[in-house]
Amino acid sequence: MSTLTHPVKIDSIHLQDVADALRQSRPFAEVDLEHFCAVDMVDRVTAVAGAMIVEPGDPLRCYWLVLSGEIRAERPEPDGQPTIVGTVGAGQGFGEVHLFTGKTEAPFFIIATQDAQLLRFSEESFWCLLSCCPAARKVVLADMALRLKTHQQEALHREKLVSLGIMAAGLMHELNNPGTAAKRAASKLRDNLTRLQELSLKSASKPKTPIQLQCMHDMLQHAVRTCHASAMSSLEQADAEEAMSEWLEQAGVENAYNVGPALVEMGFHSNELECAREAFAREGFSDALNWLEALVSSVSLVCAIEESISRVSELAMSVKKFAYEERSLAKLLDVHDSLQSTLTLLGHKMAIKQMTVVKRFEASPAMIETRGAGISQVWTNLIDNAIDASPDKAQIEVSTRRDGDAIVIGIVDHGTGIPPDVLPRIFEAFYTTKPQGAGTGLGLEIVQRIVTQKFGGTIDVQSEPGRTEFTVRLPLKGPSTVKTPALTAS
Repeated sequence: MSTLTHPVKIDSIHLQDVADALRQSRPFAEVDLEHFCAVDMVDRVTAVAGAMIVEPGDPLRCYWLVLSGEIRAERPEPDGQPTIVGTVGAGQGFGEVHLFTGKTEAPFFIIATQDAQLLRFSEESFWCLLSCCPAARKVVLADMALRLKTHQQEALHREKLVSLGIMAAGLMHELNNPGTAAKRAASKLRDNLTRLQELSLKSASKPKTPIQLQCMHDMLQHAVRTCHASAMSSLEQADAEEAMSEWLEQAGVENAYNVGPALVEMGFHSNELECAREAFAREGFSDALNWLEALVSSVSLVCAIEESISRVSELAMSVKKFAYEERSLAKLLDVHDSLQSTLTLLGHKMAIKQMTVVKRFEASPAMIETRGAGISQVWTNLIDNAIDASPDKAQIEVSTRRDGDAIVIGIVDHGTGIPPDVLPRIFEAFYTTKPQGAGTGLGLEIVQRIVTQKFGGTIDVQSEPGRTEFTVRLPLKGPSTVKTPALTAS
């Protein structure tokens, strides 16, 4: 937005001086001036087209009435491009939302789009007018209700876009890892298959005895039986690879220190190769073991591709559960499954900060009967906030337990905690401690509304420096008609 330097003129006038203009406005069309009580002086603001009347952060404890012209409100965005919030023309008022909600600073730019003249009522004058003029009060309250509704719808839409952005970023990051792994494995598999074909042709050129064929068949059966051997510690695996490679080298196997680790990975032991060692001559045994290494390496690469594709399918299922959980009217919901899907999609964000998650899923069973929807949005907001609040390399704890006829879910972070003066207000709509443009102030309000109104549950927060825990309590059987219970924050 270009810098605006046009002048704004402000002078104090008697209300009687603009009586005719007041009667042309919506708030005061049916108000006699004698009903204006003690309101006598007001500020008249004259601005030419393009003038900046109010900037974000300016005090805004006043009510404005546009007498002529038009003004526009613009919200500053993080990318520097403003978003038009709305326009107000002649005969319309604005500013009542801030007075009723207790906001003290302007969140928007207010700019004259035409030559304009406005009246500015002080906070004291505004409350005096509302108490003395029922007709004006009715219009002002109707304007406030409409603006709040519009603002809430827009903010809710922005909050959904933020959640969608978080999910999309997580999905793209998580898809990249298995995609890259599968591509790398496929490329190496191509080279392996070429080498395997050459070794197979070389081996086929020499006649095999029945014993040799049986030994090769047994090794082949072992190679394709599984993708990996049982997991070993790093030290155990290193010792096994060293022992196998030395045994192969002593047996005259070419490339012994490349063949050995591949065979150990697939669970081979040297005693399983004794048959081939005895059945083949020294050169033939080397060819057979190199053929076996090419085979087991190819099988391992195929397994890597399968695992990568399975990971992609798992991610797709997580997104599907997140996106379509609202489609069912009445359903059984697996709380553990829902939590895990969210953790999967937010895993990339924890990886960036080198964080770990500790899961204590103790609730059994973890199924709830519900007609509610949006629970994934609850977990996304709470876990994402926990990640943001945590230092690098910290832990997040996610736990579940049964409590009578309910499941209790706890989400703990070990950040700086929520300040005591902020704690009572964290579930208020539009309340945020994030910088201008970085948050809508609706995330936790949405969480509270989904938990209480859609699931008939409760949400509680406890916080101190180094530990903050949000506790969600969901009944095993949600009522068909949910009443909003009281919210506790301690």
